[in-house]
Amino acid sequence: MEDSIFTKIIKGEIPCHKVYEDDRVIAFLDVHPQTTGHTLVVPKRQIDDIWDMDTDDYDNLWTVVRFLAPHIREVIGSKRVGVVVEGFGVPHVHVHLIPINRGEELKQPQDLEVEIDHATLAEIAKKLHVDN
Repeated sequence: MEDSIFTKIIKGEIPCHKVYEDDRVIAFLDVHPQTTGHTLVVPKRQIDDIWDMDTDDYDNLWTVVRFLAPHIREVIGSKRVGVVVEGFGVPHVHVHLIPINRGEELKQPQDLEVEIDHATLAEIAKKLHVDN
């Protein structure tokens, strides 16, 4: 299987705005966020479909999601953190954690044409960063 963009990020071949990392998972900001603080939680082992993950990796992924979501909510100041797992954009399991104040915010599309604001993302990542 060809390395996904996430595997390239994990290998350090592509930079990211990292929020969290341990030996099995990495979390970083989406460069085309739906809302401020939109974070991707990605297992380091590349698997295309979440339902193909082994139980240990699956459970670990959701443990990290559960750890990060309240932290993101607190730092960003949102009412909730929405969770989306759709699996079509990149052939590598990933969970979107999207800070929201209304459910409609989960339905707004990502603007993939807008220029990436790395300075703002770096500032947000610094605020959200948490050590394992």
